[in-house]
Order: sequence, then structure tokens, then C-alpha cells
Amino acid sequence: MNHGNFVISLDFELMWGVRDLVTIEQYGKNIAGVHSVIPKLLDAFGTYNVEATFATVGFLFFETKAGLLPEVPALLPSYSDTNLSPYNGHFNEIKDNHTDDPYHYAPLLIRAIQKHPRHEISTHTFSHYYCLEPGQTKEQFREDLIAAKKIAAAFNIPITSIIFPRNQYNVEYTDVCTSLGITSYRGNERHWVYDSTKEVSNVFLKFLISLGGSKKAKLKLMLRRLFRKMDAYINISGNNCYSLSDLKNSFPVDIPSSRLLRPYSPALALFEPLRLRRIINGMTYAAKNNLTFHLWWHPHNFGIHQDKNFAFLEKILKHYQYLNKTYNFQSITMTNLANSILTEHKNG
Repeated sequence: MNHGNFVISLDFELMWGVRDLVTIEQYGKNIAGVHSVIPKLLDAFGTYNVEATFATVGFLFFETKAGLLPEVPALLPSYSDTNLSPYNGHFNEIKDNHTDDPYHYAPLLIRAIQKHPRHEISTHTFSHYYCLEPGQTKEQFREDLIAAKKIAAAFNIPITSIIFPRNQYNVEYTDVCTSLGITSYRGNERHWVYDSTKEVSNVFLKFLISLGGSKKAKLKLMLRRLFRKMDAYINISGNNCYSLSDLKNSFPVDIPSSRLLRPYSPALALFEPLRLRRIINGMTYAAKNNLTFHLWWHPHNFGIHQDKNFAFLEKILKHYQYLNKTYNFQSITMTNLANSILTEHKNG
């Protein structure tokens, strides 16, 4: 390819993605807001000729609880932390149909996305499945993914890419994905701040962690979280852009994240120009150097402060439009990029 690529992926999950962390009382406004966020995203993407991959939790396809329950896999995830499983009591909290429960169903939003065929609907697993949590097994993941593909097929949607919930990619499960027709996934940024398999590279931070004694692991996690937030505003991890040679060395194709689009925060409003510059600089670097820039977020991140969040997004999309005209920077879905990479690899 003689041009760079702009990938947008969205983790479309509603309450299923946060139910183990927050309650509807705490976060319900964000979740309910998704029902107006998705149409606005579709309009914005259409205005700027941008493609997107909507990775969708399988539960969202259903219109009723009565329709969902018979499709629950026979093998359920046996997480050591039982709170992680939605099957341990959470179904008692959901209402009978999508009309009465905007927090757990979204068939109409999925139909709305389908009306824009340039976008891709991929999977975020059936149940928001955690592939690295202790207790669960590869076979349980396989059954979950089969269920996700089955309900998507009922909507005439072929599933060929996956975004792992909480970005928990498990290399041991690659063969499951391959056997079920998955050709790409979104991996983490290849920097120690985001990739827990990489060691901390900074000498001072290594020394600081060494002082943690029995709490080294906890201290390392705290530092990662702190630096991730800082990285949204100042350049800590680099541009996180990827060449085709970076991407074509694995199957399914790993199309790693470049940047999480964090939501507007009134407390950090003063730093919005830095947050925007961080993203735009990465996009520009990718466009000038024929690299891939992968931006992602959750629709529920935009659920409140929608005017602020969409005004921010529009600045990003306008910059994409400029890069498209100036450097032939191309918007593309995960599956279409994977197909291009695999075709080039086959022919080259």
C-alpha cells in the first residue's frame, strides 16, 4: 500500500461491559445515552466518509429476555471471581424486552448500523467474555464465540473480526478464533504502559518499583494506569503507528490500538487542546509515513457531555479529511485492512 490507514473501532457493549464495575444508578446515564450516540456517530462518519468497526456484544442483538435465554451456551465461563460472569444473577436484573430496558438490548441500533454497509459489525464476544481471567477455559470461550456468531448470522452479519473485552487477548485461544473464521483482532499498543507482558523500560521507574517489596505488582499496575492517563495528553508511549510489515506477521492479523479516545472530562477541560494534539499528531505521522493509526473508544464514553464529545470528534474527522486529501490517508475497517494485508502477503 502506498498510503496510510485510519482505523476506528468501537466497543459496543452497553451495561454488559461495565456491570461488574458500576451499577445502573451510577452509570446509567452514560449507557442510556448510547441510543442517541450511535445515530450521531453514523451521521458524523457519513459526513466525513469514514468507515468504522462496531464490535458488538452478542446479548445486544436480542429483543427479549425470552429470546436470549435459550441461546445461552451450555458451557458457561467458570471465572474464579464469580462477579465477572453475567450468568450469576445479572439476568434477574434485566427487563423482559428492549423497549423497557435500554441498558441491555440494542437490536434497533444494530439495524441502524446495518443501513450503512460501509461499516463493519464485528464481535465483542457473546457475553463480554474475559479471556485472561482465572478459572475460565478455552472450550468455554469457543462456545461463547459460537453463540456470538450464531446470533449475528440471524441478522445476516458475518463475523470476521473480534475485539476482546478489556483487551484480554489470550494467545492460547488464537486457534479458536481461526477455526471460527476470525481474520483480525485489536491488540494493545506495543509499549510497556499498555502491554503487561513487557517490562518497564525506564530505569528510574524500575528502581521505584523495586522498592515496592511484596507490593511490586500492585505498584506496577498503578504506574501503568497513571501513565496511560498522562499519555492521552503528553507523548509518553510514542505515536503507536504500524507498518504493513508490523501487521502481517501474525494470523489472525493483529491491528493494535494507537490511541483510546477518552471522553470529555470537565475536571480536565483545560487540557483538551493537548488531548486533541496527541491524537492529531499520531494521525499525521501515520499519513505522512504510510502507516496505520487505530483509534478506539466505547459509545458509552460519549453517553454524557455529548455536545463536547462530538465537537471533539468532529475536529478529528476534519483532520482525517485533510489528511485524506493531502496524503491519500484512507479510512478502513478492521476486516478490510486484514484482507488487504493477507492479499499482499499472499502475492508478495
